[in-house]
Amino acid sequence: MFMNRSTGLAGALALSLALTGCGASDDGKDSDAKDGKGKTRVFTADNGKITIPVDPQRVVATGYAVPVLVEAGAPLVGISSWKRGEPMMGEKELAAYKKLPKVAGELAAETNYEAIAEADPDLIVIGVPAPVLGDIDVKRLESIAPVVAIGPTIPSAWRDLSLKQSDAAGALEKFNSVKTAYEAKATGLAEKYKDVLPGLKLGHVGAYGEVAKGTFQREFNGSWGTNIAEDLGAKYYGKVKEPGPGSRAVSEYPSIEELPAAFREADVITYSVQADGSVPEPVKYAMDSKLWKNLPAVKAGKTIPLGYTEAATYGQATQTLDVLDKAFAPLLDR
Repeated sequence: MFMNRSTGLAGALALSLALTGCGASDDGKDSDAKDGKGKTRVFTADNGKITIPVDPQRVVATGYAVPVLVEAGAPLVGISSWKRGEPMMGEKELAAYKKLPKVAGELAAETNYEAIAEADPDLIVIGVPAPVLGDIDVKRLESIAPVVAIGPTIPSAWRDLSLKQSDAAGALEKFNSVKTAYEAKATGLAEKYKDVLPGLKLGHVGAYGEVAKGTFQREFNGSWGTNIAEDLGAKYYGKVKEPGPGSRAVSEYPSIEELPAAFREADVITYSVQADGSVPEPVKYAMDSKLWKNLPAVKAGKTIPLGYTEAATYGQATQTLDVLDKAFAPLLDR
């Protein structure tokens, strides 16, 4: 994953000349898009209004744009590594992901500019958080091809961001097909749980607490572990005491002594698990606490593990719906 933990190439001039002229319009609304080979449009991204091909033929994707554009069937010629998302990829998507040339590692600072130039893209889609863009030499990439940066904000924003990334890459047809299937399934499950979930006060323990610092992660509405469950009618009560940028707007990291205060009112506590069902160490840390064992929801046996909580595409989120349906089913009998 491209994270904060953290550097003119041949052909650039010719390509930029090829992209000038021809029809341009606002974001994704160009009427010439369906038959627009060689034409351009103006696309608004995190890095401004960028002139991009209407019908890109050779796309490089990095960060969160990787799983989205692989799933959407975009004409990719190079991607960054995205190991963290491999367990959530479908069989076809994983096979396609593995075959594509890797032009960057898991970190933004591992971008291989020479490899990207060799891929000869006509569009580069960067899917990293805005603060991480500083780890990438965007000007250098722009000498290769138009660059659109569309990075994550709060976790639940993957819906809009994946739409924009697919739009930029000219891959909306398959994207919309998967999106429609997800929404139909979510609507059906929301109907199934309409008499149960909306009436419960839920709390969620996330996977990013820091054991060494004695903290756990509490996630509220809009966070990784909660946002897809919300599509079924789940409500995670409370809010972040001191909101910060990005995911810190919807999750916080209290000390372990604050477990009772965090979840005393919870009717049900959900918690993140890995795709294989194993419990991450930060979650285990909270659950091993004596304070955890005294929580009302824990005593009542109303704790529920949730997998696939980091879904960031509609295909992955559809798998999350399956997990949620199985996890929440016992609530229908209580």
